[in-house]
Amino acid sequence: MPETVSRGSSSRSSSAGTFATAAARAAVTGTAACGPVACGPAAPGSAARPHRFRGRIGVGLAGGFYPAPHRYQLYLSEGCQRSLRVSITLALLGLENSTATTVLTRPVETPDAFAALRRAYEATWHHYDGPLTAPALCDRWSGRVVSNHTPDILRDLADLSGLRDDEAAGLPVLRPPALAAEIDALRELLARDVKPTAQPHARAATLTLLDHQLATYSYVLGEELTAADVDLWVALTHLGTADALAAYPELDQYVRRLGRHPAFLGSVRTRR
Repeated sequence: MPETVSRGSSSRSSSAGTFATAAARAAVTGTAACGPVACGPAAPGSAARPHRFRGRIGVGLAGGFYPAPHRYQLYLSEGCQRSLRVSITLALLGLENSTATTVLTRPVETPDAFAALRRAYEATWHHYDGPLTAPALCDRWSGRVVSNHTPDILRDLADLSGLRDDEAAGLPVLRPPALAAEIDALRELLARDVKPTAQPHARAATLTLLDHQLATYSYVLGEELTAADVDLWVALTHLGTADALAAYPELDQYVRRLGRHPAFLGSVRTRR
């Protein structure tokens, strides 16, 4: 784990609702989160937008998607922010050995992987001719796509222990129930304001808020690493310029500190 430096009380009461309030203010811009990252071209004449599959592991067990080690396969796209978040989450939770992962690059470089993903889409949606997307969580037992909706994939990975071969001793709780609303609110805020195409004043205001938060706490929601830190680190490392955090010393130090953690260092982004 990254080194933890105590920066005052571990109480989160002073920051409760901070990101929910900021996200609500940002919502007036009307900026929507973008869709899944396309990993392959759509067939001629197909719809421009891919079909979104929203199956869940451990939700609606009658559907068959119950947690089991080695049952699931994740298709990730190299250089994709969503895939990076999934890759880091897998590593933090010790799921690399019990959940298979295939990293997609260009179709010419990984043709077998694209063909396998295409088969999974077609097994799920008869005559599917839309674009392939990643991240995609697939069920190896049935050959079908469970989900290509990244927030659901991340929630299921964080909430379920049945995907591991062994006990989860010493692993972080990435989505503690008490912080679930704040994690979701921060994710919305980052999607709107912490990206190269965000309005400069909105991006600066949000980065200032986050910088102040990290002057008090070791992690963005307190003294424990959570899914919010995965989201924040990925967003900050994709701002587009090397000096994007020059005016935000706490954020700059935070990015460097988490970047030394094996789960962040060994993610799909660093294997290009």
